[in-house]
Amino acid sequence: MPYKIAFISLGCAKNLVNTEQMMALCRAAGHTVTGDPDGADAAVLNTCGFIESAKSEAIDSILELAALKNQGRLKKLLVAGCLSQRYPGDIRAELPEVDGLLGTGSYTDIVSAVERVMAGERPEFFGDIHHTFEDGERWVTTPPWTAYLKIAEGCSNGCAFCVIPKLRGRYRSRSMEALLKESEGLADSGVKELIVIAQDITRYGLDLKDGTTLAKLLTELCKLDFHWIRLHYLYPEAVTDELIEVIAREKKIVHYLDIPIQHANDGILKAMRRRSTKAEIGALFARLRAAMPDVVIRTSLICGLPGEGEAEFEEMCQFLREQKLQRAGVFQFSPEEGTLAAAMENQVDQEAAGRRVELVVDLQSRIMDEYNEARLGTCMEVLCEGFDGEAGCYAGRTYADSVDIDGRVLFTAAGLVPAGTFVWVRITGVADGELTGEVEG
Repeated sequence: MPYKIAFISLGCAKNLVNTEQMMALCRAAGHTVTGDPDGADAAVLNTCGFIESAKSEAIDSILELAALKNQGRLKKLLVAGCLSQRYPGDIRAELPEVDGLLGTGSYTDIVSAVERVMAGERPEFFGDIHHTFEDGERWVTTPPWTAYLKIAEGCSNGCAFCVIPKLRGRYRSRSMEALLKESEGLADSGVKELIVIAQDITRYGLDLKDGTTLAKLLTELCKLDFHWIRLHYLYPEAVTDELIEVIAREKKIVHYLDIPIQHANDGILKAMRRRSTKAEIGALFARLRAAMPDVVIRTSLICGLPGEGEAEFEEMCQFLREQKLQRAGVFQFSPEEGTLAAAMENQVDQEAAGRRVELVVDLQSRIMDEYNEARLGTCMEVLCEGFDGEAGCYAGRTYADSVDIDGRVLFTAAGLVPAGTFVWVRITGVADGELTGEVEG
């Protein structure tokens, strides 16, 4: 019997790809797939359980769906993903509204889970997180001009603050053959911006031991009909000269590199079990800027790791002032159970860690404002994402702006600019961290 199944995806783009795979499997099995749980037979909530804020969002979403169930507007609720993998016992005990669970090793069991939950069972699927099936069909839910390509699953880096390896398994690359086949389909469907993702894309292929590397994959992807290829995330110690040469040479790869450094004090980096020193990170940034003078570097930073005193924090701030990284995500340390960092001595007061986050955000805002002001009077290529009725103009992104992370360009045009097309925009102003301008010609 076909059912109406609603999918809700929380967390990162990598999680979204798993949701898209589940949607495709359900549609292939004859079920109707929707994004609206109101009136659905079953809702599938694909959760994130990485840090405290993500767990809170997942629980709030479960409670919202439970309220729909109580009102008779939703029949069954399945919870999938990282929260299920991490806290199955807690969900069973404290959230009785949840009718079934799927761990991160069992996305491909979604059809069985739906059919069993609709038959009145309380199914639980927890497959091997180290051997999941990553190929197969997806129902791409991003706008027609942008899509993600997940090239690997899991992580073997073992950072002290991170629980991902316990939730997603060891690092495993997809085959280049499967990735190129999927990418050809995306290009044929009209995708213009391909966003290459994994927990760590720099280690792509190393586990295959057949000579496959990220540099080789990117060279092949650039032969396909994409306009932009964007990279998330590159770990600093694994960025090779070969990779830098490919990124600099290939016109389709945008010079926007997301390189999470997390800190800039050697003692804190060592405690984090990161593999780079401050000097090595600085040297990498110098190599990248020498090869690509227009490179925009995005990073992730953690404030308040155990052992971080005022001196260590100030050293990170000074490094940021010197490096002037144009983009940064700043996070307060979250002592996640099961991680090495949660058990460390010299835990930092949460209020102090929160203040440090605010200070880094302010510092980075000034750096971003400087970067934006330097764009005034220049002409930049912009991917139009549609007309913003509230702003009364078109909105889009430059190569320096990734989806749902960075700012936008608000621009006017004499004629129609269809969403998904590229235009050249002369930058004439800055407003609340976003650029403004007008289409050239």
